[in-house]
Amino acid sequence: MEPIEVKQYTAKDFKSDQYVRWCPACGDYAILNVLQKVMAELGVSPTKTAVISGIGCSSRLPYYISGYGFHTIHGRGAAIATGVKVANPELTVWQITGDGDCLAIGGNHFIHSVRRNVDINVLLFNNQIYGLTKGQFSPTSKKGWVTKSSPYGTVEEPFQPGELTIGAHGTFFGRLLDVDLKSSQMTMMAAANHKGASIVECLVNCIIFNDGAHSYLSEKASREDRIVVLEHGKKMIFGKEKDKGLVLDGLKLKVVTIGEDGITEDDILTHDAMNPDPTLHLMLVRMQAPEFPIAIGVIRDVPAETFDHAISKQIAEGQAKSKVKSFDDLVETLEQWEV
Repeated sequence: MEPIEVKQYTAKDFKSDQYVRWCPACGDYAILNVLQKVMAELGVSPTKTAVISGIGCSSRLPYYISGYGFHTIHGRGAAIATGVKVANPELTVWQITGDGDCLAIGGNHFIHSVRRNVDINVLLFNNQIYGLTKGQFSPTSKKGWVTKSSPYGTVEEPFQPGELTIGAHGTFFGRLLDVDLKSSQMTMMAAANHKGASIVECLVNCIIFNDGAHSYLSEKASREDRIVVLEHGKKMIFGKEKDKGLVLDGLKLKVVTIGEDGITEDDILTHDAMNPDPTLHLMLVRMQAPEFPIAIGVIRDVPAETFDHAISKQIAEGQAKSKVKSFDDLVETLEQWEV
């Protein structure tokens, strides 16, 4: 038998012929480039890849991927992506959404696709603003933020996507920063390999309507002191000198410096992304600057049965038990009479 040749894909294989219509320097470009690299590394054919989106700047992304795509209506990307995956479990399904599309009008669909653990990869672009509709505050905009729809500052507390995901019994949550390409690719690849609903919050910059929303983290000179890149099984150490870390102080997280007050590397917490207990994962997603670094990378990655697998299994079991094997069999089970 002739050996089967395995196709080696490159990022170019997943680039469509469409002109990318985002503003120059938009953070969405970085996510698109990383996604195309991850798709190539996964080795899944473009004909086995589907990209579903709702409405918003981020939701233009399906046009820029060579594969199947569906640009749906506002907030309904999760519903369509669920249908695509259940109808054809062999497809690798990506859902592209924004903080407004996903967490406002699409919030209900979002939490239930997470709760059901549908095997889709969700990239949630979070620029803390409505960009496509020109600058209104979104569910993730910081309290007090002055926008076109809040000229005196917002009075609302923002959503934390990580809290919503874990609160909905999510099995995977990761976070990436548009300018940190290395950890972005690692996080996105882990999401793609996770069986179940994988949610990745993508911190992206909207240069037009919310420029600098994540500048505290993205500034290269101080970035290493302000983020902690989490990897399963590794110590939660960060900082330019790799001398800072996270420990538990009673029931709370605390930042310490290795070498001070008798603190050694052994005292630093080891990240366990696969722990079913979400207590520490919630603490990590809730960390706020400047007291804490912002957690980047894979925060939660817990195995569990997926919705689409459970549905397929249920159908197969029902078919095996049923006496109806064909349409003729079905007709025979119905009431019949002669005229």
